[in-house]
Amino acid sequence: MRILRMHVGASADVELDANQIDASPITLYDGPVESYLDGSLGNLDPGTRLYGRVWTSGPQVVVRYYEAKPPDGETVAICAVARLGKGQLRKLPESKPGTAMLDYSGASVYVVDSFR
Repeated sequence: MRILRMHVGASADVELDANQIDASPITLYDGPVESYLDGSLGNLDPGTRLYGRVWTSGPQVVVRYYEAKPPDGETVAICAVARLGKGQLRKLPESKPGTAMLDYSGASVYVVDSFR
């Protein structure tokens, strides 16, 4: 992570699903996800694609990112999570099993040192 000039706690805005940018509400599904970085995160420029996994089984969505693909670069390994304050990654009540409907298409992505 140091090579990318990212430290634990570094953050940037992200569109949770590259196919649902600025939609409201959005639906996320259990499994792989491709997100879109709106701002710079260390050496990663806006437009970088983040690849990870979504879990929807709890009251809030969990999104963990494992790889980043800059617009003009090689894929690199990362360790980051999506977060949004005040429980805003909480699923809407009408979410079906295996899915999570969210009010917002965006969140923040935070660099972490490991997943817990």
